[in-house]
Formats: sequence, C-alpha cells, structure tokens
Amino acid sequence: MVPGDRSQDGVIMSRIRGFSLAAVGAAAALGLTACSGGGSGSGTAQGTPVSPAPAATATSPSPTATPTQGPADGATPTPRPKPKKPEKLKAGDEGPEVEALQRRLRDLGYWLGKPDGNFGELTTQAVYALQKAAGIDRDGIVGRDTREALADGERPKAKSDSGYVIEIDKEKQLLLVVDDGEIEQIFNTSTGSGEVYESEGQVKIAGTPEGRFRVYRSVDGWDKSPLGRLYRPKYFNGGIALHGYLSVPPYPASHGCVRVSVPAMNWFWRDDRLERGTRVVVR
Repeated sequence: MVPGDRSQDGVIMSRIRGFSLAAVGAAAALGLTACSGGGSGSGTAQGTPVSPAPAATATSPSPTATPTQGPADGATPTPRPKPKKPEKLKAGDEGPEVEALQRRLRDLGYWLGKPDGNFGELTTQAVYALQKAAGIDRDGIVGRDTREALADGERPKAKSDSGYVIEIDKEKQLLLVVDDGEIEQIFNTSTGSGEVYESEGQVKIAGTPEGRFRVYRSVDGWDKSPLGRLYRPKYFNGGIALHGYLSVPPYPASHGCVRVSVPAMNWFWRDDRLERGTRVVVR
C-alpha cells in the first residue's frame, strides 16, 4: 500500500458501509409492503387500507300472533237464524203437540173425547168448531190463525140464560149444550143445505126450520128413513132429528136434520143428556 492512501481507503470503506445500510433499508421496506397486503407494485410502503367488516344487522323478532276475537268495530255481525215457524197440525199427526192441542180444545169446551195425542176425526171436528166460532177458514188444520184463536180462547156465546137447552146456531153451524146460560160443550154440526131435492114424489127444500122445540121421540140404534139411515136419532120437529152421521162437514149438507159425529151422539145418549122433553132452540 502506498503511504498516504489510507485516507482514500477510509473513504472507500465509508461508502461501502453506506451502500450496505441503504440496501438493508430498502429490503426492510419491501418486507413491510408485503405484510400489509400491498397494492399492485406501487413501490410505496403503505398498503391499501382494508375496509372493516359491516356490523351484523339485528334480526327483527317475528310478530306475535293476535288471538282471534269477535268482529272488529264497525264490522257487520253475522245475523242469527230466524226461529222456525210452528208447523201446521192436521189429521194424521200425532205426538205431544197434538195432545197439547186436544187439551186446550177440551178446556175451551170443544168436545173431542179423550185427549190421546192422535189427530183423528174427533180432533178435526173440534178444530172445525173452533174455527167457526172464531170466524176463520174452516179447513180443520191448525195453522197460524187457528193457533191465535186457541191462544185467545175463542168461544161462541149462548142465547139462552136459564135451564138446560140445546142451541143450534145455523149461521155458524155450531151445536151448543147450555145450562143456565153457561156453555158446557161445543160441537161441529151440519144442518140443512138449502138445496132442492125430491122425496116420495115430492119436491122439497133441504132446510132446518128455526124455532123452539122439544125432544119427543128417540131410537136407540140405526133408524131407517126415506132419506137414509140415522144413528140414534132424537126427533124434535116432525121427521127432523139430531142424530149421528158418518159425514159431518163444516158446512150445511143435510136434508134438514142436525148432524153430529157418531161418537158425539153416543155422548148425548150417555146419562140421558137428550132425554124426552129436552128443549131444542134452532136459530
């Protein structure tokens, strides 16, 4: 080594140390860039900042089911079903309702025998009588008007006010058993039709004369007459009698006699309710 070159050697060594430190610093910078997830080779020490993960959104709770209640305010309520109209009662029906009908008729004085829950001919006869007294259709069927007549207690009125009398109301076609002005029993009846007929060579009118009479003769059984057979007749005006018959419609239909049902005629014979001398008033 040439004397005097030591200083030059010192300079060279200083430069070498400086270069080495610079290289180490550059390497460190590259390492930092890689760890930070650096960008696309920009050469900068700072990497692209990572966006923070969004916070979890709280899930809304499911709505609680509302218990079912009545209709909301203002809502139209469901209409209630209308009550059924009472059904009509007619011949052939049976049961407690028929028996209740029979008892009501009996209590009002309309004769029908013993209540048994069967809507038979005697019940029909009693319904006819009630309908006649009330002035409604005489169809023998218990509908609205007849039920109202039952509820109102419709009864005819007697004309006589003393003694035991059989009253025959031609207008209403009713037979009343009256004792001292009080009606005991009421029957459906059928009197003279008013039609012209011929009997024994004579032309006659089927009428029932009005007036006051008395029972003067009776036949206990079927009595044969020129116009047919009469059941247990009670004669009160010549050949005109109160008698039982198989057909007793709610309108005038006889040749002049006063018809009631066969069972009703048996009732009259029981206990001599139509004994000889009994007063009969036809009006």
